[in-house]
Amino acid sequence: MIRQCAILFGCLALGELIVFLTGIKLPSSIIGMLLLTLFLKLGWIKLQWVQGLSDFLVANLGFFFVPPGVALMLYFDVIAAQFWPIVIATLVSTVLVLVVTGWVHQLVRKSNGIFRK
Repeated sequence: MIRQCAILFGCLALGELIVFLTGIKLPSSIIGMLLLTLFLKLGWIKLQWVQGLSDFLVANLGFFFVPPGVALMLYFDVIAAQFWPIVIATLVSTVLVLVVTGWVHQLVRKSNGIFRK
């Protein structure tokens, strides 16, 4: 358990260090998870070393949504005042993401077929 925590928090600390040194405008937790993924792919870290803690965190994922839910309740007046702009922005961005993802997928499939011949 200590090794699992050390690996996960070590990747998070590396992410924090990278953000601090480079000034990248990306959350350090995202960079840490990308580093963990890279280390797992390279075989530097074995899946068994982090699987127990990872399974526990995923099983209790709902618990981590409580603080953001409380924060939403604190800003309910702002959300109510800007309800329609929020809904429209959410719908437009969702449609754009779906369309762009579809186009990229089609381009990748076409280019993959070209390179296989």
